[in-house]
Amino acid sequence: MSPAPFVPGATPCAPATETRIRQVPHTIDDETVLVDEPYNVLVPQPPADWDRIVLNAVTAAAGLLVTASVVWSTASIGDLLTSVTIAAAAYGAASVFDLAWIMCMAVEWLARYDTRRAKLPRQAGHWALAIAMAAVGVHGWFAGQTAIGIIGVCVSGIAKGAWTVVLRHHAKPLDPRTQQWVDAQRAKAGGRLAMTAVRRELQRTQAAIEAERIALRTNPDADPDGEEESTDGPVGVVLPMQPGRMSVADAVRTAVSHGIHGSGTRPRVRPRGG
Repeated sequence: MSPAPFVPGATPCAPATETRIRQVPHTIDDETVLVDEPYNVLVPQPPADWDRIVLNAVTAAAGLLVTASVVWSTASIGDLLTSVTIAAAAYGAASVFDLAWIMCMAVEWLARYDTRRAKLPRQAGHWALAIAMAAVGVHGWFAGQTAIGIIGVCVSGIAKGAWTVVLRHHAKPLDPRTQQWVDAQRAKAGGRLAMTAVRRELQRTQAAIEAERIALRTNPDADPDGEEESTDGPVGVVLPMQPGRMSVADAVRTAVSHGIHGSGTRPRVRPRGG
């Protein structure tokens, strides 16, 4: 096995032992089969990626700063609002101030590859942060502790600033041509997603129309006027009329020839003049 390539400035790492499985022949009574055999190999390890380690540590530290800022701002603004409402409602409303700009930062993170889309959440986050800092400062002023109020204002500002620095490092700005290509791909995927919703709506509408058609379909054997059917013959049979004057006997013979019987008995024909 060839040694790991040398990387200038990288700290060499000791190779790690890795257990692997291979098949070897095993013979008993002149019959050979392949069996598994474990064996150890030395696998060279890549050098430590200190850039990634430091970036992960900085990101975690920024997250801790944001958490501390939320706790401080909620406690400060909540104490200010308890003078006019109950504690549960006061602290619940106080959490809104910091959660607003944190949500804006999260959306800005999602749009880190599109500077135009990231502009709106960035500006909204700045306004939400300014309002939260003003509320913390008002609390210190009402409490008669202006210095503490100023320090409290700086807590939220430092947390927001640290996260902004980390976010700018993670963001990967694209050149105009690449950005247009990414926008075109996003628009194509958005079109497919939109058509999926449209097809689902059309199928749902078609199913509703079909269900209504089935529910409103009448029985083909039922009389649409609600009248009782005649038992003299099948519905829809039109008896042909003979030209000229038709006698009773002719009418009866015509009805019998078309399968029309009365009450299951054979009709009687009265002779003329009788």
